[in-house]
Amino acid sequence: MMDFSAIVPALPGLWDGLLMTLQLMVMGVLGGVVLGTLLALMRLSHNRLLATIAATYVNYFRSIPLLLVITWFYFAVPFILRWITGEDTPVGAFASCLVAFVMFEAAYFCEIVRAGIQAIPRGQMGAAQALGMSYGQTMRLIILPQAFRKMTPLLLQQSIILFQDTSLVYTVGLMDFLNAARSRGDIIGQPHEFLIFAGLVYFTISFAAAQVVKLLQKRLAV
Repeated sequence: MMDFSAIVPALPGLWDGLLMTLQLMVMGVLGGVVLGTLLALMRLSHNRLLATIAATYVNYFRSIPLLLVITWFYFAVPFILRWITGEDTPVGAFASCLVAFVMFEAAYFCEIVRAGIQAIPRGQMGAAQALGMSYGQTMRLIILPQAFRKMTPLLLQQSIILFQDTSLVYTVGLMDFLNAARSRGDIIGQPHEFLIFAGLVYFTISFAAAQVVKLLQKRLAV
């Protein structure tokens, strides 16, 4: 017989883990969108070198598992900083995981942004150039605002996936929501109850976010 009564006293610790999970997701999404947008612009550039670099980056990170990226950056980030600064710089698990999420998700956000830009009629670019606007001004003021409006549902869907993928940080010992639930369940001797509770929380948040995405898709379609 399962007993979920021990979950209530553990809620403060679980809440801290959930906040860390959400913080990782939000910062990973913001960083990934920024880097992904830059990569998308590089892929659409007429400069073959920039386009090749961006394409190689995207294809590489989309061809390896996220778990490997998290583990690799956990060991690589301190080494890179030591190579740059010449001294040992302490880097926590949170910072290394954040870098891994940004670098990994940027490859997926790049393709979303690229598709959004290509969905804008080319005539708008020509009209902006006829008005004397530079390429940067056209992208910043005309193309990207419309593109982001079109791809908002896809960006949110990828954010939901990232929210679920944050559970992989257990490999480097980061106390996210799932790891907090698992560890407290092991300590109390009720691992199944805590894991079931964690699964329900993940499902509730992901399902609610998915409904928001569907609502946005309907409104933007109109």
